[in-house]
Amino acid sequence: MSILNGLEPKVIWEHFEAICQVPRPSKREDKIIEFLMDFGKKHNLETKRDEIGNVLIKKPATPGKENLKTVVLQSHMDMVCEKNSATEHNFDTDPIIPWIDGEWVKAKGTTLGADDGIGMAAEMALLTSTDIEHGPIECLFTVDEETGLSGAFALQPGFVSGDILLNLDSEDEGEIFLGCAGGIDTLATMSYTKEDVPAGYFAVRIDVSGLQGGHSGDEINKNRGNSNKILNRFLWEINKKYDVRLADFAGGNLRNAIPREASAVVVIPSQFKEQIRVDLNLYAAEMENVWSIAEPKLKINLESTDMPAFVCDKKTSNNLFDALYACPHGVFSMSSRMPGMVETSNNLASVKFIEGDKIFITTSQRSDVDSEKYNIAQNVGVAFTMAGAEIEHTDGYPGWAPNPSSEILKVAVASYERLFNVEPITRSIHAGLECGLFLEKYPNMDMISFGPTLRDVHSPDERINIETVDKFWKHLLDILVNVPSN
Repeated sequence: MSILNGLEPKVIWEHFEAICQVPRPSKREDKIIEFLMDFGKKHNLETKRDEIGNVLIKKPATPGKENLKTVVLQSHMDMVCEKNSATEHNFDTDPIIPWIDGEWVKAKGTTLGADDGIGMAAEMALLTSTDIEHGPIECLFTVDEETGLSGAFALQPGFVSGDILLNLDSEDEGEIFLGCAGGIDTLATMSYTKEDVPAGYFAVRIDVSGLQGGHSGDEINKNRGNSNKILNRFLWEINKKYDVRLADFAGGNLRNAIPREASAVVVIPSQFKEQIRVDLNLYAAEMENVWSIAEPKLKINLESTDMPAFVCDKKTSNNLFDALYACPHGVFSMSSRMPGMVETSNNLASVKFIEGDKIFITTSQRSDVDSEKYNIAQNVGVAFTMAGAEIEHTDGYPGWAPNPSSEILKVAVASYERLFNVEPITRSIHAGLECGLFLEKYPNMDMISFGPTLRDVHSPDERINIETVDKFWKHLLDILVNVPSN
C-alpha cells in the first residue's frame, strides 16, 4: 500500500516511493543501478552505464522543441545510511519506510534518502512524461557521491553531450546555487599496545546521545554538538584526576555527517567509583546548560559495564585525548567575499578502535578557497601528528567557482520570479557538489544547482518539505521550456 499517494505532484512522489524500496548505500549501488537500467529499457529510452556504474538515460525533445540546447539533469543515486541506535534496519536489504508528519516526509528511524532520491524521482518523472514540453534531455545518475564522489571523478568526457547541467541536489527551495566548496579528508591512525586491566579497577561505559547531527557542510554553521568532542572533553578531564585506562572509543560514522552519538569504555581505580558518578553528573549538568538551545535532547550517561579484555597503553590514550581536544571542529572562518557564507570548516567525524590494535580517526575539511582547504587539513594533521599518529590526506575534490554571467542562471532566476513573484536567492553553498568535477571534464558546460527544502540530511531526522517539492517541480518544468536555443 502506498504511503505517499495523496501527495502532489503525484508523479514525483510515486517515483520517490519506488526508489525507497531499493537499497542504495554508497559504494553498494548494484540494486539501484539495475533498477535504473531496467527503468530506461522498460520505457524504450536510450540507456547506458559506464564502467563505475553511472547511468545515463536520454529522451528526445518534444515536438517543436528540437532546437533547444540539450540539458543534462543530474542527481546521485546513493544515500547516507544512518539510523538511530534503537532502530533495527539493514540498509543492504531493507526498504526505507517513509511517513508523513504534517508538512514533512520523514523515515522510520533512518535517513530518508531524499538526498538525493527526490532529484532522481524528478528525473524519472520527466523521462516518463507525455505532456511536458522540453528540449533534448539527458538524465545522469551518478554513484558514490556521499563517500567519495567516485562517480563524478570517473565520469569520462563524451559520456554526456548536453550544453547545460541542472544539478538537482540542493536542499533549500527558493535558492539557486552557482558555486560550492571543495573538500579533502584527513585520516589519522594511532597504533596502541594492549595491556592487562590493572587489579583493583572497575569498568564504566560513558554514552553521549540525542544530538541532531546533520550535514557536515550545509549545517556546520548551526552550532550543533559533536558527540566525539563532548565525550572526549569529559575523558580528558577525568584523565587528569584519576588513572583512567581506555578500552574503547566509538563515535560517529561518516565523514560528511556531524557525529550524533559516541561511547567509551574506561576503567578507573575502584576507590573513585562514587566520585566519577559525581563528576559525570556535574559535567552532564554543565553540558545541558551549554547546549540547552542548540541541542536540547543531549544525554550523557554513565553506567557500570563488564570488565574489558584489555586496555590501551597509557601513552597512546593520553595522546588520543589530547589530539581530540586540540582538533578543531566546526566553522574555521567565514567568507569575506560572500558575507554570511562559511569559507572554511572541519568535521571531526569519526573515532573508532579497529582491527590490528589501531585507532582510526576520520576528519573532513571544506573550503571555497583552495589554499585554505589545504591549510585547515594541515592544521588538523599537525594535531594528530604531534600525538604520534600516521596521517593521510585524501586527494580531495575541487570547488565550483561561481559564474554570475551564467545563461542558465538568468533563465532560472527569471523563471522563479515569474512563477512565484519573488526573486530567488543566488549563492554558493559550503557543501560539496559534483559540479566542480563535471567542469573538469566539460569546461564549457553551463550549470546551476537547485532543489526542494530538506532538513537534517545525513541523520535519522532527515525530512523533506512537501510543499516545496511542488514548487521545485514547477520551477524545473518552466526552466526546461525556456532553455536557450542552439
